[in-house]
Amino acid sequence: MLRDRGSIKWTAMMLPEQVKALRQFDWEQEKKVKPELDEQQLEMMEETICEAMEHHLELCFTYFDQEEFHLLIGKVHFVDVDKKELRILDFHGDVNRLKIRNLADVKIR
Repeated sequence: MLRDRGSIKWTAMMLPEQVKALRQFDWEQEKKVKPELDEQQLEMMEETICEAMEHHLELCFTYFDQEEFHLLIGKVHFVDVDKKELRILDFHGDVNRLKIRNLADVKIR
């Protein structure tokens, strides 16, 4: 049976600069990129949020923060147009502030 150790096997024969570059490359491969939303997607999310506020529905928010995607479920409590953020009341009763620019997706739950 072949048991390969991948890049670990070769690091003993590499220069320290090469090992550092290889680790940096691996780290950049795992890095997630914030998606750019077009106007149509933003409009659809806005309609979903307005409908949920009107009918007091729970929403499932997917947002991007600190190079990671996060999920938040709750009701929109307030839309702050000046700060461009949503205040979301989750099922614990906590109010979460979510920047509109960080939104990736909004769905009715």
